[in-house]
Parts: sequence; C-alpha cells; structure tokens
Amino acid sequence: MDPLKFEIIIYWSDEDGLYVAEAPELPGCAAHGATYDEALQSIRDAMSLWLDVAREFGNHIPEPKGHRLMVA
Repeated sequence: MDPLKFEIIIYWSDEDGLYVAEAPELPGCAAHGATYDEALQSIRDAMSLWLDVAREFGNHIPEPKGHRLMVA
C-alpha cells in the first residue's frame, strides 16, 4: 500500500515551536519538523514505518479514504 494515498495534515504548533504532521487515517501516526518540508518528510517516513509494522504484526491496515477527511 502506498503511504502517499493517505491524508496528511501539517500545522504549526506555537506550543512546541515546530510543524506537526499527522496521518489521521493511521491511528497514532504523527511526526514533526522544524520546517514544513522536514515535517512532511518525517510523516512520510512515519507512515511507511507504521504500515511496515502493521503488516509485520498482522494488524488491520485501513484503506485510504481517497477524499479529504476534515474541512478547516
């Protein structure tokens, strides 16, 4: 499964002083970075790892929704 088919949300956190990235379709999958691009690369890596671990342990992997999950 291609991790890039899952939605990614990236936002600035004043509290943490960095960008936070989340993959809401993959429970608990989040990352961060000092820049937007760093956060994007970190979440891509985290999503790949999340999927690899789920496969390894036989955990359920959701199908990507294929549409926006939230409206800002």
